[in-house]
Amino acid sequence: MKRNRKNMGKSAYMMLMSVVMVLLLSCNDFLDITPTGKVIPKTLEEYRALLTYEYKYMPKDRSLTVLRGDELTLSPTFTSDLDYDTYFDLWRWNDNAPATTTTYYGWRRYYHAIYIANYIIAHQQEIAHGTAAEVRQLVGEAYMMRAYHHFLLANLYAAPYNQVDPVKTRGIPVMTVADVDAMPRSSSLKAVYDQILSDIDAAGQLLNVEKWEIGKNYRFNTAAVHCLRARVNLYMGNWQAALDASKMVLDMNADLEDFNSSDAKLPNLFTSKENILALEPNMPADHATIGRPSVEFIAGKYKSGDLRRTKYYRRVTSSTYDLLKGGKDEFVCSFRTAEFYLIAAETCARLGQAEAAIDFLSKLMEKRYNPTVCPTYLEAIRALSAEELVEEILDERCRELAFEGHRWFDLRRTTMPELTKTYKDESFRLSQGDQRYTLKFPSEAVEANPEIEIWNE
Repeated sequence: MKRNRKNMGKSAYMMLMSVVMVLLLSCNDFLDITPTGKVIPKTLEEYRALLTYEYKYMPKDRSLTVLRGDELTLSPTFTSDLDYDTYFDLWRWNDNAPATTTTYYGWRRYYHAIYIANYIIAHQQEIAHGTAAEVRQLVGEAYMMRAYHHFLLANLYAAPYNQVDPVKTRGIPVMTVADVDAMPRSSSLKAVYDQILSDIDAAGQLLNVEKWEIGKNYRFNTAAVHCLRARVNLYMGNWQAALDASKMVLDMNADLEDFNSSDAKLPNLFTSKENILALEPNMPADHATIGRPSVEFIAGKYKSGDLRRTKYYRRVTSSTYDLLKGGKDEFVCSFRTAEFYLIAAETCARLGQAEAAIDFLSKLMEKRYNPTVCPTYLEAIRALSAEELVEEILDERCRELAFEGHRWFDLRRTTMPELTKTYKDESFRLSQGDQRYTLKFPSEAVEANPEIEIWNE
């Protein structure tokens, strides 16, 4: 799969992909299967091509969430007129009356991929010219595709699971059948997460490739099952389940890039030994030029002796930094090892297992801090209260995973704090617990299906 991806987010919307049949019936240049140009997959290779298409056009929305949080600064000094018109209202949380030029987070692309996943799952018994193991692997990937896309949709367009009563809270439409005519209502948030966890379990029974070679490592593998299970349970507040899954990840891949070594790679490169799933772009070129890393964010989060301060950022002037871990096609990462040290540390701390939490945290910090300061910081961490330890781990998570699409979701699942931003002489405020921590359904979706926001408790 090529590392560059075409942006399809502005294509005409039709609820739940009523035009998806273009892929299956009339797109001769995508899969040239029959002389008439009709695309009716029959072989493993043809079904694989359908799924590869969805991998290739994976939404960039986790990267785009950087706009919503506190990592990125926009300024007339370095934000172009085009970027201003496209992204400014997202950055300042103007969701009620954005400019007509404003881009938006995905919807159609997610359900497009979910439809294809459903199609593969429904037709798995018909897949020809592949071994049983190859078919199982492909179907397992389809379950993971469906689970991950529902999970991302829920974290964009529904309230944070652990901040509400999920039984009584509106989620998103859950699609588990390949029906282009379906006009579903939303499910409860609990039902959405139940389906996600069920799909992860199904994938775990089917996936059999432990590690794809570089160039194919955008595909879901056996470790990715534990990765997604850990992240989902973390967001749900299921601490023990998240801890168990993160330990499974680390049992399979505990490697970390050592920033004290001259040959260390940036860990979100698709070639990094930390990279478990190289699927989603991290601050691709069209996002990296929108703004600059916030000086306040860097100064407030990174300590003296933190090697990430110069590894992740390059100081340009006293008031500007460039981002070094984005801006190129090579920065593609959905899951990497460091995240699971941090999940293990956070969940241990929340379970009252301080010693274990610090042990997981220390393994990461030893690779990220100058060795002259790391022991001092770890000694100070051991003196923290249980609550302070959780806060320190969350700060470490912020430092480590900055600009990789985690920060906005972490703000949502923790305190939903007040944020303020300034552009020229105008200030913008997101109050604590603000409704804008959850995106509205796209107007096109509501217009196409007015019952989309109706759901049954």
